[in-house]
Amino acid sequence: MKALVVERKGELALREIDIPLTVGPEDVKIAVHTVGICASDLHYYLHGGIGSYRLEMPMVLGHEASGVVVETGSKVVNLRIGDRVCMEPGVPNLSSRASKLGRYNVDPDVVFWATPPVHGAFTPFVVHPAAFTYRLPQSVSFAEGAMVEPFAIGMQAATRAQIVPGDIAAVIGSGPIGIMTALAALAGGCSRVYISDLSSEKLNVAGRYAGIHPVNVADEPFASVISRETDGWGADIVFEASGNARAFKNLFDLVRPGGVAVIVGLPAEAVAFDVHAAVCKEVRIETVMRYANVFDRALSLFASGKVDLKPLITGTYRFADSVQAFERAASANPTDVKLQIRVSEGIPTGRAALFH
Repeated sequence: MKALVVERKGELALREIDIPLTVGPEDVKIAVHTVGICASDLHYYLHGGIGSYRLEMPMVLGHEASGVVVETGSKVVNLRIGDRVCMEPGVPNLSSRASKLGRYNVDPDVVFWATPPVHGAFTPFVVHPAAFTYRLPQSVSFAEGAMVEPFAIGMQAATRAQIVPGDIAAVIGSGPIGIMTALAALAGGCSRVYISDLSSEKLNVAGRYAGIHPVNVADEPFASVISRETDGWGADIVFEASGNARAFKNLFDLVRPGGVAVIVGLPAEAVAFDVHAAVCKEVRIETVMRYANVFDRALSLFASGKVDLKPLITGTYRFADSVQAFERAASANPTDVKLQIRVSEGIPTGRAALFH
């Protein structure tokens, strides 16, 4: 099959690659329709790795995907040929201790698309476990289906925060994950969410959503705004979604006594933070590693209309133009939020849909 392959640091190719497509009894084969470009894809392309995960051989990119089921394994009962689906890209060992605790996202043996050495979804067909494949509601498009994966990170952050209805939240970073975290916090019961960044373009996108209040920290420190808007008390929840090491310097100035700080962004280097400030306020600190048990909930929010991510899709490319799409993503255009690639066009749906 043809696939978008990162050959090595700084080199992408759209080329033929041999990927096994054997459908096991509990698997489904999926014709991939739409795949989003994630920051992690860019890290492998631009830097050759993320943290301890390093490219050692060519790898197919992509893990934010939707498509159509074209073949089912003998034991699959929840999906049928022709179903429109999105796929949760991390597959754990369901017998692991982490899975039994309901925390399968931190299973050390999880197999995750486009994480070395596992190939991803920028290719016409993939085989995936039915247990981690979700039928799209009729009202949810393929493009939205490919947004479930990044939104799931925001859902995980909101879940870890243990939101109480009426909470006020602050989000550091107005990139795709920051905006989606803000939307998940609102859906989870927050009354207001303040979001900060240096990019007026990205803040303008975030500010189009009711309940999200953008703050440009080039004009005023975020802590000053939060203090003013909460009568000096602080935010109930602070989500760090920028991954910028500098954000940790004054992190606990934003949160109220007894509040919670949720670390969503992943800094490229070790960071220092004020333990004394955290202890004096008895701040609860939570961390987010991908997600667990939220994909179906995300789809329910999409189908209900309570969460609309369509305004975040700022560009869609043909599969043939995948390299150009990555070049645009790498340029960090301030008006871009989420770029997607349409791998397959004109996929038939319904039980009679057949692929060979």
